[in-house]
Amino acid sequence: MRHGKKFNHLGRQTAHRKAMLANMACSLIEHKRINTTVAKAKALKQFVEPMITKSKTDTTHNRRIVMSKLRQKEAVTELFRDVATKIGDRPGGYTRIIKLGNRLGDNADMAMIELVDYNEIYNAGKAPKKTTRRSRRGGSKATTTPPVETKASKEEE
Repeated sequence: MRHGKKFNHLGRQTAHRKAMLANMACSLIEHKRINTTVAKAKALKQFVEPMITKSKTDTTHNRRIVMSKLRQKEAVTELFRDVATKIGDRPGGYTRIIKLGNRLGDNADMAMIELVDYNEIYNAGKAPKKTTRRSRRGGSKATTTPPVETKASKEEE
């Protein structure tokens, strides 16, 4: 029985699964998107998103925690330097899974997992919009009125 066992074991032993997810996470950080099966992509999303959240605050403790999971110094450096600065204001949801169809050889469901802020196609449409506010009342029409002269301006002349 598998009561209370909530994550996908992916048909692997614990050490193999942890090593595979660490390698996939390093590849995702390095290349910003990878193609894999849907099950592995979902497992990778649960694995990598807490580490991206930790990278937002650059402390020695957070670096050591992430290093114990990723096991590649270059990936940890890139995560804390480049990725964290780009996703600093995002409250969560750092990755996106896009289903690609079935693999030709064994008909496995394939997906592309990517870091959200690094996709230029989706982010191009999210340029800052011009905000033009119009009131429902007709608005104020520009009327030209001569400037009013005050006593102080007359006395200065």
